[in-house]
Amino acid sequence: MTIQTIATTPFAGQRPGTSGLRKKVTEFQQPGYLENFVEAIFLTLGALGNVQGRTLVLGGDGRYFNRDAIQTILRMAAAHGVGRVLVGRGGILSTPAVSCVIRKRTALGGIVLSASHNPGGPDGDFGIKYNIDNGGPAPEKITDAIYEHTKTLASYRISDAGPVDLDRIGSIRIEDMEVEVIDAVSDYAELMAGLFDFDAIRALFQRGFTMRFDGMHAVSGPYAKAIIEGMLGAPAGTVVNAEPLEDFGGHHPDPNPVNAAELIALMDGPDAPDFGAASDGDGDRNMIVGRKLAVSPSDSLAIIAANATAAPGYRDGIKGIARSMPTSQAADRVAAALGVSCFETPTGWKYFGNLLDAGLATLCGEESYGTGSMHIREKDGVWAVLFWLNLIAATGKSVNEIVQEHWARFGRNYYSRHDYEAVDAAAANAMMDDLRGKLPSLAGQTLGEGENNYRVQLADDFTYTDPVDNSVSTRQGVRIVMTDGSRIVLRLSGTGTEGATVRLYLERYEADPARHDLDTQQALAPLIAIAEQVSGLKVRTGREQPSVIT
Repeated sequence: MTIQTIATTPFAGQRPGTSGLRKKVTEFQQPGYLENFVEAIFLTLGALGNVQGRTLVLGGDGRYFNRDAIQTILRMAAAHGVGRVLVGRGGILSTPAVSCVIRKRTALGGIVLSASHNPGGPDGDFGIKYNIDNGGPAPEKITDAIYEHTKTLASYRISDAGPVDLDRIGSIRIEDMEVEVIDAVSDYAELMAGLFDFDAIRALFQRGFTMRFDGMHAVSGPYAKAIIEGMLGAPAGTVVNAEPLEDFGGHHPDPNPVNAAELIALMDGPDAPDFGAASDGDGDRNMIVGRKLAVSPSDSLAIIAANATAAPGYRDGIKGIARSMPTSQAADRVAAALGVSCFETPTGWKYFGNLLDAGLATLCGEESYGTGSMHIREKDGVWAVLFWLNLIAATGKSVNEIVQEHWARFGRNYYSRHDYEAVDAAAANAMMDDLRGKLPSLAGQTLGEGENNYRVQLADDFTYTDPVDNSVSTRQGVRIVMTDGSRIVLRLSGTGTEGATVRLYLERYEADPARHDLDTQQALAPLIAIAEQVSGLKVRTGREQPSVIT
């Protein structure tokens, strides 16, 4: 084995987005493309003095190109003096499991190979991101440094060693580096067993409780199989679509009512089980479903916060809640009732890390089906499902009863997200620029028609100042906040790989329990009309309807 220095030239557009670098598989397959970005990671870590002899964690969601990328990264890690790499068997590690292993094994950090909920396969998407030693996504100062290196690379270093058998647990060496193939599930399952009352959940299943967990042929399937069917004793077949496939079975592994239509149909039908759940491509998102009721992610965060002490790992209560700015304000109402802080951050899990590390927050959530806590530094799909199982076991109540009682206590935040996917990027950016230009004149205006009018209290482009390190993040989404607390939010997503994705978020609070069963889109119709009036969204995007409504 020898370490080689390979000449290369920079590739344009390797700036990491909200959660790493995501592109089409065909872009990553270009000679040197992956290598350049990985070289930039190691150069950044080397500048921090943090590579030689240290331990890294490596794994992904099993999508197409995952195994090839792992072999390349292992040979490059050896060339840069990494002491040991822990890699999941089969190249598999869910994003939450990577965070768990980094923290448990006190690793320098980890490389996660995933495009999360984006489609897979040869014509699908691929992604890579670096997680730091707290287990969370790298902050902007590191991702910015990585990007700067990608613009000036002239070479990369790589060992000429042969491939590693990723399907066999054990250790081998590449150059002076140890490669340890580990069980992908065990560390994570041990962590879950310490947070939740597995005895109570096991007894729940023994009493005949029924459940359907849809793994969406993505990475959470093996974790759900091992924990829900194995450790908790749910009947075989409770977890479906459990085998990770390189193309996710040709489906879109995003756990929402549109993409998990089969699960929704089951839960709406006459033979519905007691509880439904799903997770996404890399296992960090979740969907909770009762009978004829898909729980919104914003409500799920609020309900978990309001009932946190039901789970042993949170029996002493919570220190605070953090939510992304576009997430509904349902969690704010719970925080106020509990007398704890609720932090509003930009979209992106990396913004929660400082709050968790500083002990300012215990629970975190994003409206994009992501919920998590202080146990790791990523959102965690299986964790959220286990929390709901623990809550059902502790209360003896159904999902529907828990949700209805929560609304009766706190009121209901009607909430929806409209996605306009793969639109022309120039048109989307022009729309956002024009909207920003209108913001100073919107405050105080009355928008809408007749009885369905709203007075604007605040209109701005969200800026976040981190309360821990005082870092400032600007241009994080346009907010139009009404005097009654209703909101319209518009932002461009950082997770797409084709064109631009425009996200429109709509929220309206309703205190009256007699009005908690309205159709969500009807309840939000006046705000939808105002959003179109202010932004010209349909004309700008050329779309009469959103691509997806959740």
